[in-house]
Parts: sequence; C-alpha cells; structure tokens
Amino acid sequence: MRTGLIARKLGMTRLFKEDGTHVPVTVLHLDQVQVVDTRTKERDGYTAVQLGFGQAKPKHVSKANKGHFARVKVEPKKKLVEFRVAEDAILEPGATLSAEHFLVGQKVDVTGTSKGKGFAGAMKRWNFAGLEASHGVSISHRSHGSTGNRQDPGKTFKNKKMAGHLGDERVTTQNVEVAHVDAARGLLMIRGSIPGAKGGYVLVRDAVKCKRPEGVAYPAALQADAAASEG
Repeated sequence: MRTGLIARKLGMTRLFKEDGTHVPVTVLHLDQVQVVDTRTKERDGYTAVQLGFGQAKPKHVSKANKGHFARVKVEPKKKLVEFRVAEDAILEPGATLSAEHFLVGQKVDVTGTSKGKGFAGAMKRWNFAGLEASHGVSISHRSHGSTGNRQDPGKTFKNKKMAGHLGDERVTTQNVEVAHVDAARGLLMIRGSIPGAKGGYVLVRDAVKCKRPEGVAYPAALQADAAASEG
C-alpha cells in the first residue's frame, strides 16, 4: 500500500479523442505536495506519511505548526493529510510528489467533501416518490408520509429517513479512471465527476477494489525522478 495525493479541484472540462469523441473530466491541481513527516511502527505503532499541500503564509500558521515545519525543514503548508502506507513505502520528509504518481487509465478512489445543500426535504434528500397528485391528497404532495407506528412501539426509530441537512459530508467515489496526466503543470484529469465544490481539497488514492496496474511508481513518483528521466 502506497501513499495517495492531496489535490485541489479546479472544475470540469472535456478531452477530445482522436476519433472526435469527447470525455468529460474533472481537473485536479497538485501544488507542491511534499512529505512533511512520517509515522513508524516502532515510535507510533503504525506506518504512515504526512503530506502537505501548497504554501501557507507564516502569519496563517500556528506556533506549534511553525515548529513542526521547522523541525523537518519544510515550508509551511496550507493543508496536512496523513496516508497509511506499507513499511516499505515510507518516504523521506521534504520529498515532492509528482502527478505521474498515477498512470493514465488507472482506477483510483477520490475522497472529498460534498457540496452543502442545507435543509432538504425527503424527496430531494432520500429520493422518496412523494404522495399522489390526486385521490384526496391536498397540499402535502412532497411530504414523506408516516414516520412511526401505532401505540406500540409509540415512537419514531432512530435513523428514520426524514427531511434534514443534506450534503457537506465526506464522500468517496470509487473506481474512477485517470484520463490524463500533465506532470509539468501538476494536473490530474479524472474521468467524470467527483465530490466537492470548485476549489475544494480532495484525496486521490489507488483503488482498493482494483489491482494496481504494472508500471506504477513504487513507493511513489517524485519530481526529482521525473526531471531526471526527462533529462
């Protein structure tokens, strides 16, 4: 198991194939994704790498985090995320990951925070059919109907599907395809849509339900390695 990547969602566009057909894609940007710290089994009880995204202004970084970044000699980051990895996939602090960490055609899992929709009714939130449009139904066509039983049990059970807050929750879309990789500009293009609004952070990992393809960089694709191969 190797690390994933932190990316920022830029929006959607499309790619044209040679035969003229087009593929809708979501564009993700990698901005100086670096290894900030590591977790080891001997010291922490598990193995992981902590990645940082972007570059934060010092005035926006807490005193504790300033010391954390100074200890590992990495510029302050806007966002920190920890990825569990295998013992042989631990990376050195300061290493910068490349968009070539994933291959074109590879299946990945993308995790993001869905758009908040506020208070929503049962039809929008749970896809209820609603009540009939006639036969005595008046005013309550979009209501969710009965929520409980009779005197026994005399209550509404927990987790009953009702109207309430919709969206603004952690969502993972599995087995989406990497349509294009632009390592020079730090761009990943994922086929189809992924959760989250424009400008939101997402986490991209190898798909857990699909076998990792051959030729994938292990433990990771680093910018220094990509530059050396181009040279």
